[in-house]
Amino acid sequence: MSRSLRVFVFALLVVSAAVTQVRAADMDARAQALIKLDDEWSKSAATKDAHKVASYYAATALAYPPNAVLASGREAAEKVWASYLATPDFKISWKTTHAEMAKSGDMGYTTGTYEDSYTGADGKTVNEKGKYVCVWAKQKDGSWKAVHDIWNSDTK
Repeated sequence: MSRSLRVFVFALLVVSAAVTQVRAADMDARAQALIKLDDEWSKSAATKDAHKVASYYAATALAYPPNAVLASGREAAEKVWASYLATPDFKISWKTTHAEMAKSGDMGYTTGTYEDSYTGADGKTVNEKGKYVCVWAKQKDGSWKAVHDIWNSDTK
């Protein structure tokens, strides 16, 4: 490789790294509200209060639970969560790994991983890990609500 080509490649890498850092910093600053909200939502699941968990959904939200039919609306999503939380030893938590906000500031999304555990039909503890994507929309009152929420297990 010629010296000029090496210098060009090096300069390109430096510029690319700088742009990536600026984008990451911008994303973090603009998406902090969604990351915080998603973390609060995860903590609410530990209360085992399906109504509280469902309060994070917009009235017209769509939830896509694994191996189940589409839950259309906050009330349907609450029923999904109530069925999970009714299991006495069911536990779930999730962690946002990425968040972005639209330039308009009225839509955004979070992605991440979750872990849950419960006693299976055979009496053995099931430990499950998975991933999720949640689309958030800013509401008329300025609050953020989940409008699309999908999650699925990495377990086969």
